[in-house]
Amino acid sequence: MGKLSFLKQKKFYIHLLLIILLSIFLLWLTIKMLNLYTRHDKVYELPDFTGMTTEEVEKAYGSDYHFILIDSIYSKTQTPGSIVQQDPHPKSKVKRGRNVYYIIVAKTPERTNMPNLNNLSLRQAIVLLESSGLMVKELQYVKHFAHNAICEQRYNGSVIKPGTELNKGSKITLFVGLGTEGKNMQLPSLYGIPASEVQHVLNIAGLNLGEEIYEDHDSIQYMKVHKMEPPFSKKSVKPGTFVKVWYRSSRSFNFDKEKNNAAKEDSITNALEQQVALDSIAISQDTLKPSDIEENYEDEF
Repeated sequence: MGKLSFLKQKKFYIHLLLIILLSIFLLWLTIKMLNLYTRHDKVYELPDFTGMTTEEVEKAYGSDYHFILIDSIYSKTQTPGSIVQQDPHPKSKVKRGRNVYYIIVAKTPERTNMPNLNNLSLRQAIVLLESSGLMVKELQYVKHFAHNAICEQRYNGSVIKPGTELNKGSKITLFVGLGTEGKNMQLPSLYGIPASEVQHVLNIAGLNLGEEIYEDHDSIQYMKVHKMEPPFSKKSVKPGTFVKVWYRSSRSFNFDKEKNNAAKEDSITNALEQQVALDSIAISQDTLKPSDIEENYEDEF
């Protein structure tokens, strides 16, 4: 018999067909199992866990996601043990079982040392203070020949020496020199600035953060400045002025659209004011006759 005589046997083709069918079945089964394991095409919108404690998210979502704590920060304004930041961000499209990394508010404050801010410029002092984990409570301007130089640093009303150990997040009052000229401070435009950055921007400008009004009920991370008093149009104010701010949520208020509308209104207002000024000049020129000019000229001599 020849070497290819098996090709004439029916048994060979039956076995070949079984092998092909078995291969197709195994391939289908593998793909099916991979889809089940990877949850192919099944994505979900990740909830916002901000403000919830570790126990709360584990109880409510522990079966859906794998939560991993990566850091903690201290805050006096937020609940100890609550989540302040998460990765992936809220509303991200993820699969069930995804690792969710989060940062919580520490239950006990960290400690830091008070830096020496005396004789530094206001900007240098604020940067050094914040890098040490401390905050500005208030800027108080006093008579001093050096403009915007730090004259004194106080904590809870008492002078605090450099090197003193404090809780991170403690607020320091800075006494700042007025200088010899007593210049006003330029008002920064706060519109659209996140709530977490407002005080820093004002302090750098030599101003204080006054009352804060939240017009929307939402997480602090979405809040941005919608209005300020004194208004930005005032241009400049006295050093240490307290600025009142109103916040809106960026998830419910279109800041870009509102800014564009305001810019259009300002341009129209400016154009109208310029036209009124030009019209008043034209009217005054029309009412003044050449004879009047000659008479006035003769009267002067």
